[in-house]
Amino acid sequence: MKVSTILDKIDEGAMALPEFQRGYVWNRAQVRGLMHSLYRRYPVGGLMTWLTKTETADARGDGTLQPGYVSLLLDGQQRMTSLYGIVRGQPPRFFEGNADAFTGLRFHLAEETFEFFQPVKMKDDPLWIDVTAAMRPNGDETVMKALDGVEIPLSPMVLATRVGRLRGILEVDLLVEEVTGDEMTTDVVVEIFNRVNSGGTKLSKGDLALARICAAWPDARDQMRQRIDGWREAGFSFSLDWLLRNVNAIVTGRAEFSYLADVDGAMFQDGLIRAEKAINELLNLVSGRLGLDHHRVLGGYAAFPLMASYLDERGCKLSGQEERDRLLYWYVNSFLWGRYAGSTETVLNADLTALQGEGDALERLIALLRQNRGDLRVTPDDFRAWSQGARFYPLLYMLTRVYDVKDWGTGVPLRNELLGKLAGLEVHHIFPKDRLYKAGYSRPEVNALGNFTFLTKATNLEVTNRDPLEYIPAYEERHPGVLASHWMPMDPELWRVENYLGFLTERRILLAGAANEFLAELIDGTGRDVGVGPRMVDEHGRAAAVDLAEDDEAQVIAECRAWVAEQGLAGGVVDYELLDDATNEPVAMLDLAWPEGVQLALTEPVALLLNEPPEVERLAAAHGFRFFVSPSTLRDYVEREVLGDDQAATQAVGIAVEAVHDS
Repeated sequence: MKVSTILDKIDEGAMALPEFQRGYVWNRAQVRGLMHSLYRRYPVGGLMTWLTKTETADARGDGTLQPGYVSLLLDGQQRMTSLYGIVRGQPPRFFEGNADAFTGLRFHLAEETFEFFQPVKMKDDPLWIDVTAAMRPNGDETVMKALDGVEIPLSPMVLATRVGRLRGILEVDLLVEEVTGDEMTTDVVVEIFNRVNSGGTKLSKGDLALARICAAWPDARDQMRQRIDGWREAGFSFSLDWLLRNVNAIVTGRAEFSYLADVDGAMFQDGLIRAEKAINELLNLVSGRLGLDHHRVLGGYAAFPLMASYLDERGCKLSGQEERDRLLYWYVNSFLWGRYAGSTETVLNADLTALQGEGDALERLIALLRQNRGDLRVTPDDFRAWSQGARFYPLLYMLTRVYDVKDWGTGVPLRNELLGKLAGLEVHHIFPKDRLYKAGYSRPEVNALGNFTFLTKATNLEVTNRDPLEYIPAYEERHPGVLASHWMPMDPELWRVENYLGFLTERRILLAGAANEFLAELIDGTGRDVGVGPRMVDEHGRAAAVDLAEDDEAQVIAECRAWVAEQGLAGGVVDYELLDDATNEPVAMLDLAWPEGVQLALTEPVALLLNEPPEVERLAAAHGFRFFVSPSTLRDYVEREVLGDDQAATQAVGIAVEAVHDS
């Protein structure tokens, strides 16, 4: 079937995208590679479609489907979306992704190469033509007319031949295989889809469940995204799968997505409304009572479906402070001890079952924690972890927010909402990193939780990298008691760099004591009702969360992550936790990682490791990660091997792309 015919079928609603397909994920290098191959008439692979009745077709987008039957794309979405966007100058109706990946494509008539628009490079060279303009009806005449009278090193015949070859892409024949038959249910077709796309992104159980829901309620995906966008504005980053898990727990009382098969559109819509209400209330609870007010410090995302179900059963109204604090006690312990770090569905089902029946459901949940963990008391050794990705990092932030911890420079309690550009909280290394590195301490020691505290940005700038033996006494003299409020050892001998390990030992003891004191207040109902600020989320999930500024190293990581995301690639996971295959216990922390590749499921797992010891590098490699030790080397990898910005890489991608199935 000719490319032009396929594009016409998309316009007519005769060809569409099944709801279970994920969005557009190609980058510019892949688009260039496709056009490179098509221009040279290299094979680019065929398409696979599912011919199904229009009345039962579960298609993405708001386009009108033709009556009778419609062909749903199983294999070829990325190629056809790219071609549609280039030829029509806009994405198809079913589009979901980054349109910058295929807009602004140019073709050089002399070099016969494709590049995306670059004003400086192309402004004085008339041989760079707009591919979309050339593909329009009479586009060849438009190109030739624009070049008429312009002095160029090509004859009119050569120009016409090359423009014709470019436009001839529309006449390229692609093999279209068709899946049809009454036995082709959604489950069967998804299995075919996953087999065909074995080299690409597989559909998760959540994807399939959401596809079924969208068949009954077409607006489901958009409605869920609206909620997620609202929480993101409030400082919390959640995924569709996570929200789906919350709705599932509320509607079915189970963890497995397969139980949603019996949920109709109206039931799911009601469940989403209830889940949103419960999640908003939970975010208010953990923000207002625990001070965990943004995603970097919000531990235990996986615990929310259980808590949302608990709240929903009670109409999102708890009986009072005691019930609230006991629920939060369970929540804090669930993330401290990795309750959902392993088999999430199995553990969540056990916890959802514990909610049922007569008696004290919270007591049953806490009993399950004790059964799994034993002693729930925090020990000094638990604070031996390091980096901002450690499970106990949120606990340290929480203690700072709920207790009367004061800023060293101002003496103002940090639990208050602080206003002003220099008043936001920052992570502070009590012993400056450069002094510790110069003294020979390792990275885990330098970035130990015991060396972290929180200060306002103004005070952090004031401290800079001064010697603790110099600045600590000065702040204590200025505001007596501020040091002790941070659980600081007050023996001056421990403020010496050579005694740093002794300082860590003593501070861990103090932190463990504070943690156990607060947890006891939660479980016993003896604590004062400490409010750390106003409600963080309104009934629509909108609010402004307190931002935790990054330290120098974290800023480098954040900038690197943002740069990769700006290329239309995955943003990566900060402080990615490597788990032991046998025990599910953390064995290392990767500063920034893409476990499914910077182009999800299409490139290898990669990680950025800054100043990591050889052991962490070894563990990263053993877990299948290709790692880089500087942002520049990671960036070079992305540009050369993923984006293909150098000519050789671009041509290699162009030749190889046709052999890869796309979804």
